[in-house]
Amino acid sequence: MHQTFLQKPLAHQLTFSCLLLLVLLLTGCGAGRYTGKGDKRFAQEQYERAITFYKKALGKANNPGEVNYKIAEAYRLSNRLAAATPFYKAALEANFRKEDAYFYYGLALKANGEYTQALNQFKDYLRVGSSPRLKSLAAREVENFSVLEDILRRGSSFEVQHLEALNTDASEFGPYVRNDELVFSSTRGAGETYLGNGEGFINIFATTLSDSAAAMAAGVRPYKEINLEGIHDALATFANEGRTMIFARGNEGTKKGRQNVDLFITNFRSGGWEEPRLLSINDPKAWDSSPAFSPDGRTLYFSSDRKGGLGGNDIYKVSIDESGRLSRPENLGPDINTPGNESFVTVAPDGTLYIASDGLPGLGNLDLFRIVDGKPVNLGAPVNSPGDDFSMYFQNTTSGFFSSNREGGKGGDDLYRFVNTGRKRVNFLVDGTLFQLREGAEQRKTVPRHTVVLQDEQGNKLRSVETSPQGTFTFVLDTAATYFLVAEKPGFFTARQRISTVGKMPKQEELTEEENEVRLTATLVLNEIVKEKAIVLENIFYDFDKADIRPDAALELDKLVQVLRDNPGISIELSSHTDVRGEDVYNQDLSQRRAESAVAYIISKGIDRSRITAKGYGESRLVVPKATTEEEHQRNRRTEFKVIRIAE
Repeated sequence: MHQTFLQKPLAHQLTFSCLLLLVLLLTGCGAGRYTGKGDKRFAQEQYERAITFYKKALGKANNPGEVNYKIAEAYRLSNRLAAATPFYKAALEANFRKEDAYFYYGLALKANGEYTQALNQFKDYLRVGSSPRLKSLAAREVENFSVLEDILRRGSSFEVQHLEALNTDASEFGPYVRNDELVFSSTRGAGETYLGNGEGFINIFATTLSDSAAAMAAGVRPYKEINLEGIHDALATFANEGRTMIFARGNEGTKKGRQNVDLFITNFRSGGWEEPRLLSINDPKAWDSSPAFSPDGRTLYFSSDRKGGLGGNDIYKVSIDESGRLSRPENLGPDINTPGNESFVTVAPDGTLYIASDGLPGLGNLDLFRIVDGKPVNLGAPVNSPGDDFSMYFQNTTSGFFSSNREGGKGGDDLYRFVNTGRKRVNFLVDGTLFQLREGAEQRKTVPRHTVVLQDEQGNKLRSVETSPQGTFTFVLDTAATYFLVAEKPGFFTARQRISTVGKMPKQEELTEEENEVRLTATLVLNEIVKEKAIVLENIFYDFDKADIRPDAALELDKLVQVLRDNPGISIELSSHTDVRGEDVYNQDLSQRRAESAVAYIISKGIDRSRITAKGYGESRLVVPKATTEEEHQRNRRTEFKVIRIAE
């Protein structure tokens, strides 16, 4: 009987285990079925469909980290990087350790304005990553972050207005003013869905230009002669007084259709647009898009990922002769193009080139830049944001439109209006040099490749830089702010200097350029710490026959408090000395009381009592033994400190 009792529970256990295994297998099969469908759609670049299947699989999957990673990748590859953030995070938290996740999670965090966390992810990728391309991009991102705060602090003369009434919950971008109409690209009103991102296919639209966004919204009409069903048509640019149009077409989203994006040209004749035809400069194996004419129509700029470029998408230009023939495309070179992506070119009426880039130092994914003397300059906020900011177009020399998918918009990408107020900008900078001075050396020496920290007035670290091989450094500063420059080195007193921009803003009428610089100078000196070397504290005065700390003396003692805070490893002796006038015993007692009073003041400021010793020497250590003048007596009546211990 005992055997029966043993077998029955065993039989029950086996039955339950089988049922549990069957449930797990069925659940896994369900998850696997959805994952498989998602993988198929992903391979076909139908990312929105893939996301739908992956999310169905997520609740049942045994490998949630991998599924979350696939969702994140689908969002990234369909140009919705910010939306990928929680899924990269979930993948990494589930111990899905695909190296690339660190890098792309960093990009997603940056697109959400989470800069510190993004920087940490890029550093993690440099530590664990193996892809030479991504490591190069990660290193560039880390380098770019060193100037991020400078960009955030840079003054701007732009004002930005969201054209809410004109925008929809679809995407609107690529503005251009042709005669009296605003031409733009949008996914609005499309009957067919583009499976890459779940929006409609892009078409070109126009409306009568107006100061009222609502009025423009009421008059929107499609370019019926240009737009094709089931394919993207976008980013129109015009020349020849609006009679010649070049635009981008392609990326149907199916293996049978046009996979790449190419440039097409058409002319307006007899009241309508001719059949568009391919431009000769297209590369059949590349993505060619974002065209822009120069104001005279003799140069065409565009973006391409063709072989031989410097990164993802690079900007090229071609010349157009009088017969309309195009020259061979010329890459704009490494001063403008990066290992990242440069695109969405526009040329202002004065001939200045504007581009969008995610490879140059910026606030988010795509930022807008002005090319000044052949170099890109970030336009800063409010034109740029943590989101994608691109497609800038100048209606005239001071105003125009651009596109952004920033937070607070109405759809995917939205249209914004900008106005350059003409207010001249002032950027404050401090140029400094770091020196060190050893005991007994005849002159100080510069300190190359050494960290200098910029602190706010409360002592909080704002940012740091490394000195150049010549020991120099530069920080960008805010207007009307006070800072401290700080450098530390073992064996030397911490170097500290106060710097302020308060009251240093020039008047507008005094400024000569649209963007101006006010450069301050600083000199930091690291002095070697020498034990038992007396250092005089200047301007420590006491009232006659008293040891009370006067307000003027307190200011000087505060400097010593800062020395002790900056150098927590040192302990000091603070000594007080008198002149020879008066009795020896009295002078000894007075100097001891003054030293103790000074030490008590320093301790009241938060310095540990164990780090400082009070010592009165009276008239026993005169620096001018035979003083006769009041100035010589004053030199003898001094307060000094010396380092007596240095913590290991």
